[in-house]
Amino acid sequence: MKTIAVTSFKGGTAKTSTTLHLGAALARYHNAKVLLLDFDAQANLTAGLGFDPDEHDSLASVLQGNCTVREVIQESEEPNLHLIPADTWLERVEVSGALAGDRYSHERLKAILSDLDYDYVLIDTPPSLCWLTESALIAANHTLISATPEFYSIKGLERLAEFIESISKRHPLHVLGVLISFWNVRGKNNQDFIDLIEHTFPGKLLESKIRRDIQISEASIYGKPVFVSAPTSRAAEDYVALTDEVLTKLGAEAYA
Repeated sequence: MKTIAVTSFKGGTAKTSTTLHLGAALARYHNAKVLLLDFDAQANLTAGLGFDPDEHDSLASVLQGNCTVREVIQESEEPNLHLIPADTWLERVEVSGALAGDRYSHERLKAILSDLDYDYVLIDTPPSLCWLTESALIAANHTLISATPEFYSIKGLERLAEFIESISKRHPLHVLGVLISFWNVRGKNNQDFIDLIEHTFPGKLLESKIRRDIQISEASIYGKPVFVSAPTSRAAEDYVALTDEVLTKLGAEAYA
């Protein structure tokens, strides 16, 4: 089982859309059994798959020992694609109940996921370097970093790089790549942004880039992946290409 934490230092980098569509493409086009874990209290991934966050338990209940992880897993309308929803209780879960006095609480997620049987687990993390993000990175084998061609997004990668490096010294963690979303092929500062990414994460910038496409926003309204709502859109094309590149990189690492 390969576990990938999708991370970003700031919001608005299409981190959630990337998690959803990478998972959906793995399930739809590669017949993989995929679990999406919404580990962000905003619950956008949960809503993006058509679930109401107020109607389902999140991993907060599991982390507190009130239920098992299998009790909170939901089946989506997409074959082979399952979801652990999020809710607002995740926001401060580490300072409440059973976790409050546990100095190793950030390792609980890894233990919880180790009993599951999936080909891939994709974790959508909050856009901050908090307890939830640290727990996700510790539980993951790989991290996929989301960025946009904007100054604050790219500069935020430096702090994220330091955070990831500190965790990788204690737990095996590989940077799978840096993905640029909202890409404009005619952007006048594109090369400057690419140079900054290469400086921060040398050799990790993915060839695949996700172009801006209104179809992504419309798909989230329907609670379905863009492969369903707009299968011929450029966003669908870009996410299929991303999935192929990710699989190639995972395969290369497996045989390295």
